[in-house]
Amino acid sequence: MKAAILEDIDRLVVREVEDYEVGKGEVLIRVKACAICGSDIRIMHHGNPRVKFPHIIGHEIAGVVVEVGEGVEKFEIGDRVAVGADVPCGKCFWCQNGMGTNCAINYAIGYQFPGGFAQYILLNSLSVEQGSVHKIPENLSFDEASLAEPLACAINGLEMANLEVGDTLCIIGAGPIGCMMIEMGRHMGATNIIVIQRSQLRLDLARKFNADHYFLSDRHVEEKVKEVTDGEGADVVMVTCASPEAQEQALLLARHRARINFFGGLPSGARNISISSNLIHYQECMVLGSHGSLPRHHQKALRVMEKGMVNPAEYITHRFPLEEIQEAFRVAESHEGLKVVVNP
Repeated sequence: MKAAILEDIDRLVVREVEDYEVGKGEVLIRVKACAICGSDIRIMHHGNPRVKFPHIIGHEIAGVVVEVGEGVEKFEIGDRVAVGADVPCGKCFWCQNGMGTNCAINYAIGYQFPGGFAQYILLNSLSVEQGSVHKIPENLSFDEASLAEPLACAINGLEMANLEVGDTLCIIGAGPIGCMMIEMGRHMGATNIIVIQRSQLRLDLARKFNADHYFLSDRHVEEKVKEVTDGEGADVVMVTCASPEAQEQALLLARHRARINFFGGLPSGARNISISSNLIHYQECMVLGSHGSLPRHHQKALRVMEKGMVNPAEYITHRFPLEEIQEAFRVAESHEGLKVVVNP
Protein backbone atom coordinates (compact mmCIF):
# COMPACT_ATOMS: atom_id res chain seq x y z
CA MET A 1 0.00 0.00 0.00
CA LYS A 2 1.00 3.63 -0.35
CA ALA A 3 1.63 5.73 2.74
CA ALA A 4 3.10 9.09 3.65
CA ILE A 5 6.02 8.23 5.94
CA LEU A 6 7.44 10.85 8.28
CA GLU A 7 11.04 9.68 8.17
CA ASP A 8 12.45 12.48 10.30
CA ILE A 9 11.81 16.12 11.14
CA ASP A 10 10.56 17.90 7.99
CA ARG A 11 10.96 14.75 5.86
CA LEU A 12 7.58 13.43 4.72
CA VAL A 13 7.82 10.92 1.86
CA VAL A 14 5.10 9.02 -0.02
CA ARG A 15 6.19 5.47 -0.79
CA GLU A 16 5.09 1.86 -0.90
CA VAL A 17 5.05 -0.02 2.40
CA GLU A 18 4.06 -3.56 3.36
CA ASP A 19 0.36 -4.35 3.58
CA TYR A 20 -1.08 -4.88 7.03
CA GLU A 21 -1.98 -8.35 8.29
CA VAL A 22 -5.14 -8.41 10.37
CA GLY A 23 -4.90 -10.18 13.70
CA LYS A 24 -7.34 -11.18 16.41
CA GLY A 25 -9.54 -8.29 17.53
CA GLU A 26 -8.20 -5.95 14.84
CA VAL A 27 -9.96 -4.00 12.09
CA LEU A 28 -8.54 -2.94 8.71
CA ILE A 29 -9.94 0.29 7.25
CA ARG A 30 -9.57 1.64 3.72
CA VAL A 31 -8.88 5.31 4.42
CA LYS A 32 -11.06 7.64 2.37
CA ALA A 33 -10.20 10.91 4.11
CA CYS A 34 -7.67 12.15 6.64
CA ALA A 35 -7.69 15.85 7.52
CA ILE A 36 -4.59 17.74 8.61
CA CYS A 37 -4.49 18.93 12.22
CA GLY A 38 -2.27 21.62 13.66
CA SER A 39 -0.65 18.95 15.81
CA ASP A 40 0.35 17.06 12.64
CA ILE A 41 2.18 20.18 11.52
CA ARG A 42 3.92 20.48 14.90
CA ILE A 43 4.96 16.81 14.76
CA MET A 44 6.43 17.29 11.28
CA HIS A 45 8.49 20.33 12.31
CA HIS A 46 9.28 19.58 15.94
CA GLY A 47 8.62 15.88 16.53
CA ASN A 48 6.82 14.45 19.55
CA PRO A 49 8.03 12.12 22.33
CA ARG A 50 5.27 9.63 21.43
CA VAL A 51 6.21 9.52 17.73
CA LYS A 52 9.14 7.34 16.72
CA PHE A 53 10.49 7.79 13.19
CA PRO A 54 9.76 6.47 10.63
CA HIS A 55 6.03 6.72 11.24
CA ILE A 56 2.63 7.31 9.64
CA ILE A 57 0.89 10.25 11.30
CA GLY A 58 -2.65 11.64 10.85
CA HIS A 59 -5.57 11.15 13.21
CA GLU A 60 -8.67 12.86 11.71
CA ILE A 61 -9.82 9.82 9.77
CA ALA A 62 -12.80 8.38 7.94
CA GLY A 63 -12.99 5.25 5.84
CA VAL A 64 -14.65 1.91 5.24
CA VAL A 65 -14.04 -1.40 7.03
CA VAL A 66 -12.55 -3.94 4.61
CA GLU A 67 -11.49 -6.72 6.99
CA VAL A 68 -12.19 -7.69 10.59
CA GLY A 69 -10.17 -10.00 12.78
CA GLU A 70 -11.34 -12.93 14.85
CA GLY A 71 -13.60 -11.93 17.74
CA VAL A 72 -14.58 -8.47 16.44
CA GLU A 73 -18.29 -7.87 16.99
CA LYS A 74 -18.56 -4.07 16.89
CA PHE A 75 -17.91 -3.71 13.16
CA GLU A 76 -18.55 -5.52 9.91
CA ILE A 77 -17.05 -5.34 6.44
CA GLY A 78 -18.61 -2.40 4.62
CA ASP A 79 -19.19 -0.23 7.70
CA ARG A 80 -18.39 3.44 7.13
CA VAL A 81 -16.48 4.63 10.20
CA ALA A 82 -14.84 7.74 11.58
CA VAL A 83 -11.75 7.41 13.76
CA GLY A 84 -10.49 9.87 16.38
CA ALA A 85 -7.09 10.19 17.97
CA ASP A 86 -7.16 9.27 21.64
CA VAL A 87 -7.14 5.63 22.75
CA PRO A 88 -7.68 5.26 26.52
CA CYS A 89 -5.90 2.26 28.00
CA GLY A 90 -9.06 1.43 29.95
CA LYS A 91 -7.11 0.24 33.00
CA CYS A 92 -5.43 3.20 34.73
CA PHE A 93 -7.05 5.41 37.40
CA TRP A 94 -7.94 8.11 34.88
CA CYS A 95 -9.54 5.77 32.36
CA GLN A 96 -11.40 3.88 35.06
CA ASN A 97 -12.86 7.19 36.25
CA GLY A 98 -13.97 8.48 32.84
CA MET A 99 -11.02 10.83 32.28
CA GLY A 100 -9.20 9.02 29.49
CA THR A 101 -7.67 12.21 28.06
CA ASN A 102 -5.42 12.04 31.14
CA CYS A 103 -4.59 8.37 30.57
CA ALA A 104 -1.34 7.35 32.24
CA ILE A 105 -0.10 5.84 28.95
CA ASN A 106 -1.75 8.35 26.60
CA TYR A 107 -2.00 6.21 23.48
CA ALA A 108 -3.18 7.89 20.28
CA ILE A 109 -3.69 7.13 16.60
CA GLY A 110 -0.95 8.80 14.59
CA TYR A 111 1.31 8.92 17.65
CA GLN A 112 2.22 5.52 19.15
CA PHE A 113 -0.11 3.80 16.68
CA PRO A 114 0.10 4.24 12.88
CA GLY A 115 -2.12 7.00 11.51
CA GLY A 116 -4.29 7.77 8.55
CA PHE A 117 -2.08 9.35 5.89
CA ALA A 118 -2.07 6.04 4.06
CA GLN A 119 -4.34 3.94 1.89
CA TYR A 120 -5.13 1.71 4.86
CA ILE A 121 -5.04 1.91 8.64
CA LEU A 122 -5.00 -1.10 10.93
CA LEU A 123 -6.74 -0.57 14.26
CA ASN A 124 -5.33 -2.81 16.96
CA SER A 125 -7.64 -4.50 19.45
CA LEU A 126 -7.22 -1.75 22.06
CA SER A 127 -8.22 0.92 19.53
CA VAL A 128 -11.24 -1.14 18.47
CA GLU A 129 -12.45 -1.65 22.04
CA GLN A 130 -11.46 1.61 23.75
CA GLY A 131 -10.85 4.17 21.01
CA SER A 132 -12.99 6.72 19.17
CA VAL A 133 -14.28 4.54 16.33
CA HIS A 134 -17.89 5.17 15.36
CA LYS A 135 -20.16 4.50 12.41
CA ILE A 136 -20.76 7.47 10.11
CA PRO A 137 -24.35 8.76 9.74
CA GLU A 138 -25.75 8.24 6.25
CA ASN A 139 -25.99 11.97 5.47
CA LEU A 140 -22.27 12.63 6.04
CA SER A 141 -19.52 12.07 3.47
CA PHE A 142 -16.14 10.61 4.40
CA ASP A 143 -14.51 14.05 4.14
CA GLU A 144 -17.11 15.56 6.44
CA ALA A 145 -16.95 12.70 8.95
CA SER A 146 -13.17 13.07 9.30
CA LEU A 147 -13.88 16.39 11.07
CA ALA A 148 -15.63 14.63 13.94
CA GLU A 149 -12.21 14.42 15.61
CA PRO A 150 -11.49 18.18 15.85
CA LEU A 151 -15.14 18.91 16.68
CA ALA A 152 -14.93 16.39 19.52
CA CYS A 153 -11.94 18.28 20.91
CA ALA A 154 -13.86 21.56 20.68
CA ILE A 155 -16.79 20.04 22.57
CA ASN A 156 -14.45 18.75 25.27
CA GLY A 157 -12.84 22.18 25.63
CA LEU A 158 -16.16 24.02 26.00
CA GLU A 159 -17.40 21.43 28.49
CA MET A 160 -14.22 21.85 30.53
CA ALA A 161 -14.73 25.64 30.55
CA ASN A 162 -18.26 25.11 31.85
CA LEU A 163 -19.88 27.36 29.25
CA GLU A 164 -23.34 28.35 30.43
CA VAL A 165 -26.48 29.85 28.90
CA GLY A 166 -26.13 33.62 28.60
CA ASP A 167 -22.33 33.64 28.79
CA THR A 168 -20.03 35.85 26.77
CA LEU A 169 -17.55 33.63 24.93
CA CYS A 170 -14.27 35.05 23.64
CA ILE A 171 -12.27 32.92 21.21
CA ILE A 172 -8.66 33.83 20.46
CA GLY A 173 -7.71 32.12 17.21
CA ALA A 174 -10.06 31.83 14.24
CA GLY A 175 -8.77 28.58 12.81
CA PRO A 176 -11.01 25.54 12.29
CA ILE A 177 -11.26 24.75 16.01
CA GLY A 178 -12.02 28.36 16.86
CA CYS A 179 -14.76 28.47 14.23
CA MET A 180 -16.22 25.21 15.50
CA MET A 181 -16.36 26.78 18.94
CA ILE A 182 -18.37 29.67 17.52
CA GLU A 183 -21.05 27.27 16.34
CA MET A 184 -20.94 24.93 19.33
CA GLY A 185 -20.77 27.85 21.74
CA ARG A 186 -23.97 29.25 20.28
CA HIS A 187 -25.76 25.93 20.62
CA MET A 188 -24.52 25.61 24.21
CA GLY A 189 -26.01 28.98 25.12
CA ALA A 190 -23.43 31.73 24.54
CA THR A 191 -25.30 34.95 23.72
CA ASN A 192 -22.30 37.16 22.95
CA ILE A 193 -19.43 35.60 20.98
CA ILE A 194 -16.23 37.51 20.29
CA VAL A 195 -13.54 36.29 17.90
CA ILE A 196 -9.97 37.62 17.92
CA GLN A 197 -7.44 36.78 15.21
CA ARG A 198 -4.10 38.30 14.24
CA SER A 199 -4.51 37.85 10.46
CA GLN A 200 -7.20 39.63 8.45
CA LEU A 201 -7.55 36.70 6.03
CA ARG A 202 -8.42 34.19 8.75
CA LEU A 203 -10.69 36.72 10.46
CA ASP A 204 -12.61 37.22 7.21
CA LEU A 205 -12.92 33.44 6.67
CA ALA A 206 -14.44 33.12 10.14
CA ARG A 207 -17.19 35.68 9.52
CA LYS A 208 -19.46 33.12 7.87
CA PHE A 209 -19.90 31.40 11.24
CA ASN A 210 -21.76 34.42 12.61
CA ALA A 211 -20.07 35.42 15.83
CA ASP A 212 -21.26 38.72 17.30
CA HIS A 213 -17.93 40.57 17.07
CA TYR A 214 -14.69 40.10 15.10
CA PHE A 215 -11.52 41.94 16.15
CA LEU A 216 -7.96 41.91 14.93
CA SER A 217 -5.46 41.18 17.67
CA ASP A 218 -3.79 44.52 18.30
CA ARG A 219 -3.01 46.84 21.19
CA HIS A 220 -6.61 48.08 21.25
CA VAL A 221 -8.28 44.68 21.53
CA GLU A 222 -8.68 44.76 25.31
CA GLU A 223 -10.53 48.06 25.04
CA LYS A 224 -12.73 46.71 22.23
CA VAL A 225 -13.69 43.61 24.22
CA LYS A 226 -14.59 45.74 27.24
CA GLU A 227 -16.74 47.97 25.01
CA VAL A 228 -18.91 45.06 23.85
CA THR A 229 -19.20 43.48 27.31
CA ASP A 230 -20.38 46.50 29.31
CA GLY A 231 -16.89 46.97 30.66
CA GLU A 232 -16.80 43.48 32.19
CA GLY A 233 -14.86 41.18 29.86
CA ALA A 234 -15.75 37.63 28.83
CA ASP A 235 -17.14 34.83 30.98
CA VAL A 236 -15.20 32.22 29.02
CA VAL A 237 -11.98 32.79 27.06
CA MET A 238 -10.83 29.98 24.78
CA VAL A 239 -7.26 30.29 23.48
CA THR A 240 -7.33 28.05 20.42
CA CYS A 241 -4.01 29.13 18.90
CA ALA A 242 -0.47 28.07 19.78
CA SER A 243 0.70 31.45 21.04
CA PRO A 244 2.23 32.49 24.40
CA GLU A 245 1.14 36.06 23.66
CA ALA A 246 -2.48 34.95 23.23
CA GLN A 247 -2.38 33.06 26.52
CA GLU A 248 -1.10 36.17 28.29
CA GLN A 249 -3.71 38.32 26.56
CA ALA A 250 -6.53 36.02 27.64
CA LEU A 251 -6.27 37.10 31.26
CA LEU A 252 -6.73 40.73 30.25
CA LEU A 253 -9.97 39.93 28.41
CA ALA A 254 -11.60 37.96 31.22
CA ARG A 255 -14.17 39.22 33.69
CA HIS A 256 -14.32 38.30 37.35
CA ARG A 257 -15.02 34.59 37.85
CA ALA A 258 -14.11 33.86 34.23
CA ARG A 259 -12.96 30.48 32.97
CA ILE A 260 -9.88 30.66 30.74
CA ASN A 261 -8.94 27.58 28.70
CA PHE A 262 -5.47 27.26 27.20
CA PHE A 263 -6.75 24.91 24.49
CA GLY A 264 -3.95 25.35 21.95
CA GLY A 265 -0.77 23.51 22.88
CA LEU A 266 2.55 25.31 22.42
CA PRO A 267 5.37 23.77 20.37
CA SER A 268 8.53 22.61 22.08
CA GLY A 269 10.90 25.49 22.57
CA ALA A 270 8.16 28.08 23.01
CA ARG A 271 8.88 30.60 25.75
CA ASN A 272 7.17 30.38 29.13
CA ILE A 273 4.32 32.83 29.55
CA SER A 274 4.51 35.76 31.95
CA ILE A 275 1.35 36.72 33.79
CA SER A 276 0.32 38.61 36.90
CA SER A 277 -1.11 36.04 39.28
CA ASN A 278 -3.00 38.87 40.99
CA LEU A 279 -5.34 38.94 37.99
CA ILE A 280 -6.30 35.36 38.81
CA HIS A 281 -6.32 35.95 42.56
CA TYR A 282 -8.39 39.12 42.82
CA GLN A 283 -10.76 38.34 39.93
CA GLU A 284 -11.19 34.75 41.14
CA CYS A 285 -10.50 33.48 37.61
CA MET A 286 -10.11 29.82 36.79
CA VAL A 287 -7.31 28.99 34.35
CA LEU A 288 -7.43 25.50 32.87
CA GLY A 289 -6.34 23.47 29.90
CA SER A 290 -7.88 20.78 27.76
CA HIS A 291 -6.60 18.55 25.01
CA GLY A 292 -7.97 15.75 22.91
CA SER A 293 -11.33 14.16 23.54
CA LEU A 294 -13.04 11.05 24.83
CA PRO A 295 -14.90 8.53 22.69
CA ARG A 296 -18.19 10.01 23.93
CA HIS A 297 -17.17 13.42 22.56
CA HIS A 298 -16.40 11.86 19.18
CA GLN A 299 -19.80 10.21 19.06
CA LYS A 300 -21.46 13.49 20.08
CA ALA A 301 -19.60 15.28 17.30
CA LEU A 302 -20.98 12.90 14.68
CA ARG A 303 -24.51 13.42 16.04
CA VAL A 304 -24.08 17.20 16.04
CA MET A 305 -22.98 17.13 12.40
CA GLU A 306 -25.72 14.66 11.46
CA LYS A 307 -28.33 17.11 12.79
CA GLY A 308 -26.80 20.07 10.95
CA MET A 309 -25.86 21.93 14.13
CA VAL A 310 -22.33 22.14 12.70
CA ASN A 311 -21.94 21.83 8.94
CA PRO A 312 -18.54 20.22 8.30
CA ALA A 313 -18.65 21.04 4.58
CA GLU A 314 -18.28 24.73 5.49
CA TYR A 315 -14.84 24.03 6.95
CA ILE A 316 -13.28 22.04 4.11
CA THR A 317 -11.51 24.45 1.77
CA HIS A 318 -8.87 22.22 0.15
CA ARG A 319 -8.52 18.58 -0.88
CA PHE A 320 -5.39 16.76 -2.07
CA PRO A 321 -4.49 13.21 -3.12
CA LEU A 322 -1.95 11.39 -0.98
CA GLU A 323 0.75 11.95 -3.61
CA GLU A 324 0.47 15.72 -3.01
CA ILE A 325 0.61 15.61 0.78
CA GLN A 326 3.58 17.98 0.97
CA GLU A 327 1.52 20.65 -0.78
CA ALA A 328 -1.43 19.81 1.47
CA PHE A 329 0.73 20.49 4.53
CA ARG A 330 2.01 23.72 3.01
CA VAL A 331 -1.53 24.99 2.42
CA ALA A 332 -2.66 23.94 5.90
CA GLU A 333 0.27 25.74 7.48
CA SER A 334 -0.15 28.87 5.35
CA HIS A 335 -3.69 29.44 6.70
CA GLU A 336 -4.95 29.99 3.15
CA GLY A 337 -8.13 28.18 4.12
CA LEU A 338 -9.58 26.22 7.00
CA LYS A 339 -9.50 22.41 6.87
CA VAL A 340 -7.30 20.59 4.38
CA VAL A 341 -8.31 16.99 3.64
CA VAL A 342 -6.04 14.32 2.16
CA ASN A 343 -7.79 11.59 0.14
CA PRO A 344 -5.46 8.54 -0.05
